Formats: sequence, structure tokens, C-alpha cells
Amino acid sequence: MKRKTKFSLPSKYLLLLVTILCVAMIFITFTTDLATGPLKTVSGYVFVPIQNGINYIGRSISSRADQLQSLQKLIEENKSLQAQVDELTIENSTLQQDKYELARLRELYQLDEKYPSYNKVAARVTGKDPGNWFSTFIIDKGTNDGFKVNNNVIAGSGLVGIIIDVGPNWAKVRSIIDDSSNVSAMILNTSDRCIVTGDLKLMSQGMIRFSQLNDKDNLVSVGDKVVTSNISDKYLQGILIGYINEKIMDANNLTSSGYITPVVDFEHLEEVLVITDLKK
Repeated sequence: MKRKTKFSLPSKYLLLLVTILCVAMIFITFTTDLATGPLKTVSGYVFVPIQNGINYIGRSISSRADQLQSLQKLIEENKSLQAQVDELTIENSTLQQDKYELARLRELYQLDEKYPSYNKVAARVTGKDPGNWFSTFIIDKGTNDGFKVNNNVIAGSGLVGIIIDVGPNWAKVRSIIDDSSNVSAMILNTSDRCIVTGDLKLMSQGMIRFSQLNDKDNLVSVGDKVVTSNISDKYLQGILIGYINEKIMDANNLTSSGYITPVVDFEHLEEVLVITDLKK
């Protein structure tokens, strides 16, 4: 059985045929009204929709390009605005810090004015023991600035504590709220003496403890000022500790105990004044 052979036109003849056809169409277009007759009708049904579609696609692409360009511009503007917001936020935070620092320094200045007879040097708190309270902490000055063990430390409106260790450019302070702290104190308006002891658990209520108050005439009342005593061997006389919050008669009916509200905020300490004079 013979296989049928397929007829194929060589490519060079095909190209020649297409060329002749194109030339013929051009000739017909220029010599007849075919372009305005049937060909126009055919083009109306075929080429016009295609052209409209191409135009629509072109407009869509152009519109999308414009939208992308606008979006890119908005993104760049947003980045610029965000950078400005970040910069203003940083500036505002810096101004707030400066404001609070100025308030603290003004407070230290006023405290300095309250005890003009004592020589004082300002120092910044650089470290503390774990926990909420500044029971013991480190400051950024030491023997190079004339600091010694037993120098009194003040802040806020009164007594913070005492230096217990010191180096060339640092010192360790034990505050009066520390469990191991004992301060010989007295009631300012009666001169009755007592012992003020630290109690970190009690500080959660904002108080410290006093005991051995010899108030035989019952003259001491809530709100009275408590200051360091003249008989203290480490603390200078007359530094404000706090105010009587509660007074309770002891079982011996001779002395009283109770609680004091300290004048220093022992939860937020940043700067202190160190009195370089030692108790003689």
C-alpha cells in the first residue's frame, strides 16, 4: 500500500506569494473604493474592536502606571513624615527628660539651701540592688571628690542614708529603709528621742518604723517632724527623716512605737547630695 505524500510549498515561494498578495492589496486600495466599501465594513467589525481593546488596555496600563507613580510618591512622603515624627518624638522625649532633670536639680538646690552649714557634692545614682526600692545603691563619685565612709546622703526633702563603702570614683550608699539601718532620731518640736529602723516589707505601705520613743507627757502627735538626733554617732543633726504617721503606746506604758512616712521617694532616686562633713 502506497503512502500518500503531503504537498508542501517551499518557504521562498510562500514568501513570494505573500509579497505579491500585499502588493496587489495596496494597488487595489489606491485604484478602487474597496477601502471605503466592503473592506471598511470588514474592518469595522474586525479591526475597530481590536483597536478599541488595544486603546482600553493602553489607557488601563497608563492609569495603573500613574497610580503606581502616585503610590510610590505617597510611600516616599509617608517615609519622610514618619522620619519627622520620629525626630519630633525623640526631641519631645529629650525635652521631657530635661524638664524632669531640671525639676530634680531645682529640688536638690532647694535642699542644699535648707542645710547651708554643710558642705555638699551632687552625685548621680548609677546602680542599685534588685527590687523596687533603693535600699542600697551606687553613685558615680568617690574619694576623688572627697567622699568617705559615713558621709550622710540626702535627696528630695531630707535624709536618704549613709555611705558604707567608697572607691576613687564610686560610693555605695545604704538607705534608711534598709533592714539593717538604724538611725538615732528625735521629734523636732519636743526633742524626744527615738530609734528609726528600716523595714523593706513595710515600705510597700510607704512607711518605716520607729521605736523607744520616750513620750511620757504624750506631746508627740501624728504629723510631727522626725529629724536626726544630736546624739547620733554617724548622722549629722537636724536632717529631716519624715513625719509621724502612727504612734502606739508600748506594753511597758513608758515608751511608744509607730510608723513614719519618709520624705524621700525611695522608689525613684536619680541624683543625691553627699554631705562631705563627717559627724564629730
